[in-house]
Amino acid sequence: MPRPEPATARGEETRRQIIDAALRLFEQNGYTKTTMRAIAGEAGVSVGNAYYYFASKEQLVQGFYEHIQDLHRQRLAQIPRSDSLAARWESMESAFVDVAAPYHEFGGKFFAIAAEPTSPLSPFSEQSRPARRTATAIISDLVLGAGVKGDKRLLAELPNLLWLAHMGIVLFWVHDRSPDQQRTRLLIRRAAPLVERIVALSRLRPLRPVLYPALDLIQELGSGAPIPVAPSQTEATDRTIE
Repeated sequence: MPRPEPATARGEETRRQIIDAALRLFEQNGYTKTTMRAIAGEAGVSVGNAYYYFASKEQLVQGFYEHIQDLHRQRLAQIPRSDSLAARWESMESAFVDVAAPYHEFGGKFFAIAAEPTSPLSPFSEQSRPARRTATAIISDLVLGAGVKGDKRLLAELPNLLWLAHMGIVLFWVHDRSPDQQRTRLLIRRAAPLVERIVALSRLRPLRPVLYPALDLIQELGSGAPIPVAPSQTEATDRTIE
């Protein structure tokens, strides 16, 4: 069920109140033990009003994902754009760390639930598809705006690959206990030139026998199509004997 669009600034403010209240209770009591009734009480709204904006706790967390992405976009709009892919990627990831900083403690406690493969809160779940699309759109804008040159197949897949890289950054950030998550910021600074270099090297023809099978595998795994099961070594041996 898609979220209702707030018709007024007050409606948007109510959504924010509910999300903020939920995050406080999730951090205090844990996600599982927190009820929608408790969230409504913490936010100072009726239970019916809470359900009007969010049909479930899961949808509420998806609303939190959207809120973070809105903040991310706003922060990126304030940053001067460079023509360098490395500089753009570094700015994008650093901006995420900045806007997500107030939620770092919550992120660490929440990770165990979101990491569960069957959880609707997983960033790879069907329920998280809108959030994935938004994140990929942010990255696509980043890639298209940088005068980056590379293999055409790699460039077509680059937004999805950089989204996976972003998930790796988020995972590192969740576990980063350094002040102001400085280790995550160092990782981003050091990785940014490598990202640009790898894309540039993809233009070299000798690398295509390695690059293209890797892209084929990524596309096959990401398509959701059934993957044929290869016979085991024992089965293959038995067939040879027969």
